[in-house]
Amino acid sequence: MKTELVWEGKYDEFGNRRPVRLPDYPLPLQRVERIDAPSDAAKATAARQGDLFDQELFERGSHRDDFRNMLIWGDNKLALAALLEQFRGKVDLIYIDPPFDVGADFTMEVPLGERGGEIEKEQSVLEAVAYRDTWGKGTDSYVQFLSERLFVARELMSSRGSIFVHCDYRVSHLLRAILEDLFEGCFLNEVIWSYGAGGNPQEFFPRKHDSIFWFSRAGVSQINQDLAIMRVPYDESTLSTHYKNVDSQGRRYRVQVKNGREYVTYADVGKLVTDVWTDIGAQNATSPISPESTGYRTQKPEKLLERIISGTSDADFLVLDFFCGSGTTCAVAEKLGRRWIGVDLGRYAIHTTRKRLIGVQRELHAKNEPYRSFDVYNLGRYERQWWQLDRLHGADTEHRRIVLKFYKAAPLDNSPNPLLHGMKNGAYVHVDKIDSIFVYDEARMIAQAAQAVGARELHILAWEFEMELKRKLEALAAETGVKLRTFQIPREIMEPNRNEVQFFEAGALEAAIVRHEDGSLDVKLGHFSPALAEAPEAELAMLRERAIKSPFDFIDFWAIDFDWDGIEPFEHHWQDYRTRKDRSLKTTSDAKWSYETPGKHQICVKVIDVFGVDTTTVLEVDV
Repeated sequence: MKTELVWEGKYDEFGNRRPVRLPDYPLPLQRVERIDAPSDAAKATAARQGDLFDQELFERGSHRDDFRNMLIWGDNKLALAALLEQFRGKVDLIYIDPPFDVGADFTMEVPLGERGGEIEKEQSVLEAVAYRDTWGKGTDSYVQFLSERLFVARELMSSRGSIFVHCDYRVSHLLRAILEDLFEGCFLNEVIWSYGAGGNPQEFFPRKHDSIFWFSRAGVSQINQDLAIMRVPYDESTLSTHYKNVDSQGRRYRVQVKNGREYVTYADVGKLVTDVWTDIGAQNATSPISPESTGYRTQKPEKLLERIISGTSDADFLVLDFFCGSGTTCAVAEKLGRRWIGVDLGRYAIHTTRKRLIGVQRELHAKNEPYRSFDVYNLGRYERQWWQLDRLHGADTEHRRIVLKFYKAAPLDNSPNPLLHGMKNGAYVHVDKIDSIFVYDEARMIAQAAQAVGARELHILAWEFEMELKRKLEALAAETGVKLRTFQIPREIMEPNRNEVQFFEAGALEAAIVRHEDGSLDVKLGHFSPALAEAPEAELAMLRERAIKSPFDFIDFWAIDFDWDGIEPFEHHWQDYRTRKDRSLKTTSDAKWSYETPGKHQICVKVIDVFGVDTTTVLEVDV
């Protein structure tokens, strides 16, 4: 017998501890983007000037080493399991700020266009899982959710590794119990971060602090005491009592005798910070003038993460945050020269972190300081395959049934054509297979099937669509007389206990090649139709109207891969994006890209809207 935290799901009906359910083999991470902003700019200049040797020198001199940091979009339990194969026992420091305000409204205000003004970004249902009590079993599900992820994270930790878990009064007692169970005998600190911000209620004392639990993996830890960020000033009483001496430079000091020797300590060095931190204020995440502001209401200040990372790690440490949110941990780790891995299940979080880390790369390069490249990953179809095997028992008919249910379409049990699976508001519905990328040839067959049964409208639901498809479908619709609409199946349907998800119509993008007199190329954005995913229902009509009149207002970020082969990950050769301080956006690139070899090349253009949803198009060029 022992004292322990017990929740529904921890033990089976026979009293045995349930193992964490993971894939039988690690799902392979899919690298979808390669990002090295300053180097890509140098590459464009070198290619234009025909001097690749200078570009190679730049790369060697600007990068700390060959390690590429990782930003992963997806369920963090599966992502952590995927990391085990390469990083088991290699992660040296973990900081997480998991959701703990299950009743809060985490709708965000996102800026729109250059003229200012903001619109609300509703939570995706997947993000709501992270912030609201939608697990289905309340506290039991919350504890199960976190304990599984902490269990896998422990397997990633090195023998010198430690973990910081950030929480508040709502769940601190639960998290402390989980951590004590996982890291028995390795508790180091409960840090009280007293930030002073917040309201002044009348019915109880104002709640002005969070707790940060620090545990080690194997009883090993360190504190870099000499760093300035680990020191705080002495109070006036201590100064007047113990630091009465003043040297010729005006520095106050004291003399102590230890082991028969005199030691001099100076007051301005300060004292080591205790486990109560009152000198770091809360981050105003929504302030447009704050250099750190991202719009995330749960964003933590960089100084807080700087104290944790610099104060308890060495330069060669690998830092992991699997609830990375707005990317504060990753940004601070990069500035401090640590390697990092960030994971989040929200596409908006990944987009925010991507922009933030590109800014850090540029900032470090501008100061002639080294930085690391980073790549964006997801689990792609492998995550869907795991869901199908684990929950749907491999049945594609069950997959189709679930998609139709979430889309609120009536299944066609006696369909006039096997390609037509459901009906919604008078429109026929087709659900693509779980492993497929929906392509034009499929669209033609389905449109013809719909035409044959007299359909006037057809909705196509798929996980992924062929590039340029929407433009091709316009001609197909004119040919068949069937209105064709494409909707991306949201990955949120794979989460348990889900009642609703948001299907959004795929966006459309057009761009044109700009040729310069010297033979170099750029890209000019043309038509853009945003998907309007995660937009509030009440504002959809207004947003659709604005999207028609000012579609570029919805572009938050765009990037170009000037030599895309359709197989390798998208490489950021050039990008531009809006920030909360600078709302301007170039609509024509200024890369002046030149090719080393003549012939046909493909240019891939990626636009990411204000909700974090990406739309791509491919241009062909002959040089």
